[in-house]
Amino acid sequence: MKNPNPEKPVDTVLFDLDGTLTDPKEGITRCIRFALGHFEVEVPDADSLVWCIGPPLRASFSTLLDTRDDRVLDQALSLYRKRFSEKGMYENRVYPDVPAALETLKSGGFGIFLATSKPRVFAQKILDHFGLARFFKRIYGAELDGRLVDKGELIAHIIRSESLSRDTALMVGDRRFDIDGGKKNGVMTAAVTYGYGSTDELKAAEPDMIFHSLTALGSFLTNSQGPGRPPLPHG
Repeated sequence: MKNPNPEKPVDTVLFDLDGTLTDPKEGITRCIRFALGHFEVEVPDADSLVWCIGPPLRASFSTLLDTRDDRVLDQALSLYRKRFSEKGMYENRVYPDVPAALETLKSGGFGIFLATSKPRVFAQKILDHFGLARFFKRIYGAELDGRLVDKGELIAHIIRSESLSRDTALMVGDRRFDIDGGKKNGVMTAAVTYGYGSTDELKAAEPDMIFHSLTALGSFLTNSQGPGRPPLPHG
């Protein structure tokens, strides 16, 4: 894997949450189905809702309910969040290699931040529940009022708040929204293939790097890109 910016090794890694660190399919799809059950629409099965994992939920509900009516969308989000806050956020599992990979990066001197479109209050509880919060310098996510739900705006907010260098930051995620958000902010991007982005989606997004596991990403960064390590050669 070639370093896209060989003269400036990565020192900061921003991680998406859903589909990158954890597999939230059970909780998210159950909560969407719970919310849709309160409207006069056909409720899809769980496998038909996996496209909703990653994008902002308001936009997904707009498609599912075929409406842009803010009152309807507010109601759908409220129903979703009711179940999600009670049990849905814990109907989730950490991908097996995530804790070890995060430990490798933290021990290697990297600054690690969460950058999720999920409401920050939920993201904090999920990382606390699964014992992952200790790896992160700070957890960033959307606000319940909809602010920072756009991944590009969220990454820009993190860069400003933490005074990060765009040249040495890397955004890691499983959907095009993560890659697009990183590119909008001039940071390097890495896609992981085990999440919910299809091969075609990730190929079209044109990330700087692609990894098939978080172990592979952690090994690559610590062995060739870590803070204080010499950059990879050109060519």
